[in-house]
Amino acid sequence: MSEHRRKPPQPQDGGRASARRAAQQRPGRGAPAGRDVPTASHSGPYTQEPVPASRAEARRAAQRGSGGRGRGAANAARGAGRPDKRLINYPRSDRDGWKRFVPSWKFVSGTTLGFFAVIIAGAGIGIAMVSTPDPNKAAKAQNNVFYWADGSQMVATGGSMNRQIVPISSIPRSMRDAVIAAENESFETDKGVDPMGIARAVWNMGTGGSTQGGSTITQQYVKNTYLDSDQTLKRKVTELFIAIRLGVSEEKDTVLAGYLNTAYYGRDAYGIQAAARAYFGKDSQDLNPSECAFLASVLKGPNLYNPDGGIGPAATPELNEGRARQRWAWVLDRQVEVGRMDKTERAKYKDSDFPARAESEQARGMTGQIGYLVDTAKAYVMKTKGITAEQMALGGYRIKTTFEKPRVDALAKAVADARDGFIDEKKRPDTDTFVQFGGASVDVKTGALVALYGGPGWDQKYFSNNANTSGVPVGSTWKPYVLAAAMQHGTQNSNGRGISADSKYQANDLTVINNREGRPLRDAKGNPFKQKNESPTAYGYVTLNEAMEKSINVPFAQLIFDVGHTKVRDLAKSTGILEESINPNPDASSALGTSTPSAIRMADSYATFAASGTHHEPYSVTEVEKDGEKLPGFEPPKPQRAMDNAVADNITEVLQNVVKNGTGKEAKKLGRPAAGKTGTTDENKSAWFVGYTPELSTSVVLFRTDPNSQDRKLQSMNGVGAIPSIHGGDIPAEIWTQYMRDALKDAPIKQFPEPEEVGVTADSAGAPSPTPSAPASPSPTPSPTPPSSPTPSPTPSKGGKPSCKPWELYCDPDDPTRGTTNGGANTGANSGVIAGTQGGASGSPSPSGSGRPGRPGGATGGTAGTAGTVPD
Repeated sequence: MSEHRRKPPQPQDGGRASARRAAQQRPGRGAPAGRDVPTASHSGPYTQEPVPASRAEARRAAQRGSGGRGRGAANAARGAGRPDKRLINYPRSDRDGWKRFVPSWKFVSGTTLGFFAVIIAGAGIGIAMVSTPDPNKAAKAQNNVFYWADGSQMVATGGSMNRQIVPISSIPRSMRDAVIAAENESFETDKGVDPMGIARAVWNMGTGGSTQGGSTITQQYVKNTYLDSDQTLKRKVTELFIAIRLGVSEEKDTVLAGYLNTAYYGRDAYGIQAAARAYFGKDSQDLNPSECAFLASVLKGPNLYNPDGGIGPAATPELNEGRARQRWAWVLDRQVEVGRMDKTERAKYKDSDFPARAESEQARGMTGQIGYLVDTAKAYVMKTKGITAEQMALGGYRIKTTFEKPRVDALAKAVADARDGFIDEKKRPDTDTFVQFGGASVDVKTGALVALYGGPGWDQKYFSNNANTSGVPVGSTWKPYVLAAAMQHGTQNSNGRGISADSKYQANDLTVINNREGRPLRDAKGNPFKQKNESPTAYGYVTLNEAMEKSINVPFAQLIFDVGHTKVRDLAKSTGILEESINPNPDASSALGTSTPSAIRMADSYATFAASGTHHEPYSVTEVEKDGEKLPGFEPPKPQRAMDNAVADNITEVLQNVVKNGTGKEAKKLGRPAAGKTGTTDENKSAWFVGYTPELSTSVVLFRTDPNSQDRKLQSMNGVGAIPSIHGGDIPAEIWTQYMRDALKDAPIKQFPEPEEVGVTADSAGAPSPTPSAPASPSPTPSPTPPSSPTPSPTPSKGGKPSCKPWELYCDPDDPTRGTTNGGANTGANSGVIAGTQGGASGSPSPSGSGRPGRPGGATGGTAGTAGTVPD
């Protein structure tokens, strides 16, 4: 056979070069013999290697062979010849490229099993380490003690009624059914936790979203045992472990009883027994299904569902009452839906059967103004430190307030004297019933709230704090903000320079108000909008000082467009008026008091004028202790510059003139320097007097509403106290004067700062230039500058009773087809369709005729989409 074998051909260039190339083409170290080496066989065809064209090309070919096939061979050798000794073969040594990073099924299954083993072991250890909650400890509460500004004790509240724990046998079946149906339908079958709820909570906490608590009754019971509500992962995990332990180790009745004995129901009541006593004056075992549905409704959130009201603008008594009624009906329906109440039983409870509530234990201990003072101080503490109502109800706080007892008593006495002197509900039930008073007094230098009047008292079942009530329009007390903005920022007529109170504006009744482009505003019917004064007197052009003194509407309705609504709103906010209480509409009525700040905010805001433009945020607490340690954050708020001192001092001078010569003359009886402004809204639905001295700023509001009505709608005060029309210069100014006299009786008399000259005289468009006086006197030199517009012909005022009613906005005495629509609605619907947001020049003037109004001025405002003008 050997003679038939064919020898491989030898390379053409033999010798040493041939040997070197042959060595370079050997397989890599460790490769099996013959691998990657061409051979000849009798069983296969013979193939001949290509011959390199040169030594260099041969060398490159040899390097390619050793770098490619050699590396592959080496890797193969490592995989086969050298087993991986790592504990975890990852990345995988027996794979090439990206396959090395694909885990094997053994690796995946082993890792998963190990993970679950660690979780189970950790959970087991955690469950074993945690203890079950003690409802007796969780239900305990301490008193909150409140102190007057001088350090003497005002009142101690809470604590004593939150300690009794009752067994499940003392909790009626209807209460259990109501809570399970409303909050955790699967309570009797679940294991204490809701995996999906936990996943949502973890996700929200991890992503920075809103925190979520446990959704099952068991988890809520566990949460209630903690005296703090810190939304931390540690606490959440601890609660989870305890809930799991309870779910597998405790009877459901034990868990349910624990939850109902530790839950917070409002009225400082923790636990079902305390809640039953607080709301219905009975023991828990005597509750009927309707009362049980009510308490189950309150558990949704006492701050928003307790009909007494809560903390914040969304927690008013009327809003809470509406939510509680809806929730109560839903809980009853829900019990039928889940099979825990018969339809016949549900049919017994109509909407009119919403359970009546007893006078609260808390209210009986809060006589006079104490309830409102405590409510105000609690709200300040909770807002400052982020404390919840539940935490506050657990007590242990020592709170020193800014309230001064002598001044609180003085304000209460002033209101009581006015009520006794004017109000007679028995004699005049149709007019004198439901008249409400509110007031607040602020230290000018610090912003400390030294006194307030919130109402007749919690002990009289009046829980709304009239000193902090929003929703009552402030009337013409808003006009100083319009003038201050004009002094600070100027108007379109002053080339950006502030204007002085000597600037003249058209003041005639039923003057057309123009927007910033000089075009008339339009009402909803497309007619030119005419602003109404209370009096039909033809004032002609008057200075803004006189317009403020007599509280004439037309000049300020035009001025707000010349200044710009945004500038007026911004200035008001800089003095402490909350944005949500400001009328956002760019209409004429915005200048005349359709905004609804509280009495507290108005007193604090006017204090900015008294403090020469420096604003101090109002505060009611100076010191808080918890467990013997003082809590930080209760230092007086830092002052902020709201406007130039010259602007504020000039506003003070204008408002002093209101007291000396204008609608606020009643305040002259104070016998010391005072500045202030009256305010009255349409149909006399509210009347204000806000004024100040260099020491104190005080606001007084009078309005009429049924506190037991659903909507708390304002009613007209015409005829109250046998007075045909109540104004801010009447009862409110009298209360203000009496209080300020008592509050400052020991204080030395101080003068306001002498105001610097501010701004330029910038009359509204169309105002006549100075003209020579009457012929009987020497004629002054005529102005070298001709009037910007022709002086219109005077329109004589009509004597006797005006032929137009005060509410007839578009009334023209000479027009038999005169309109009857009022202007100045809160919504702006009747105050004109605004072309642009900043306003414009006044319309055609009508110079003053003879005569003076009996009671000039007025304000638009009111509620329910209507507005008119009445005197202040």
